[in-house]
Amino acid sequence: MGLAEAMSATMIVTGGSRGIGAATSLLAAARGYAVAVNYVNDELAAVSVVNQIRESGGRAIAVRADISKGSDVGMLFQTVDAAFGRLDVLVNNAGIVDRKARVEEMTEARLIRMLGTNVIGSMLCAAEAVRRMSTGRGGQGGCIVNVSSAASRLGSPNEYVDYAAAKAAIDTFTIGLAKEVAAEGIRVNAVRPGIIATEIHASGGDPDRAQRLASELPMQRVGTAVEVARAILWLGSAESSYCTGTILDVAGGR
Repeated sequence: MGLAEAMSATMIVTGGSRGIGAATSLLAAARGYAVAVNYVNDELAAVSVVNQIRESGGRAIAVRADISKGSDVGMLFQTVDAAFGRLDVLVNNAGIVDRKARVEEMTEARLIRMLGTNVIGSMLCAAEAVRRMSTGRGGQGGCIVNVSSAASRLGSPNEYVDYAAAKAAIDTFTIGLAKEVAAEGIRVNAVRPGIIATEIHASGGDPDRAQRLASELPMQRVGTAVEVARAILWLGSAESSYCTGTILDVAGGR
């Protein structure tokens, strides 16, 4: 999907109020998409992203929804239907991390929360997108881009094995869904960011983690949210028209 095509296209970005989600929302709007910025708690941040888009002449709405809940996911997509009348790209970006812990220290509540948002939420959103996009259901096709993590390859021992396992599930989900809907006009791909300078490290109780690990990376620096957003926009565009089931590492060589 090039700029001319995107001028009438719509994108949903889950977790679109900060970090990679915010960067993706802003870049998509700059390229002509109408953007639905999903958030769950930080309304001010979501509204700020929407206002930036509107001030630049773009179209955007902020939609509160907890994607781990099916009723909220349904409402999110219905809101976008009413506002924009179509869906072309879903970016499954919303994700959470928790405090560093070994597996034997993790509680049932933590694991349910981790998998609920990072895995079930992405699958619920993808299902709603397929219902709208599938040519077999009267849709016009579209793209789903899942945000995984290099943690799925590395395992994150002594830190976030639960998060890594959740992202490994996203990798497998990407491949399976891509094959399932390839003949229905839907492409499903993923990006796998490495160490990126975003707020997620602070939410995990380690705000300096990215800079501390920078020297361990082959490129000797952390990535930026915009660098990941560029990869997401490429996978959602016609420039990647023969890519499906692809998992693109954006990890500085790690």
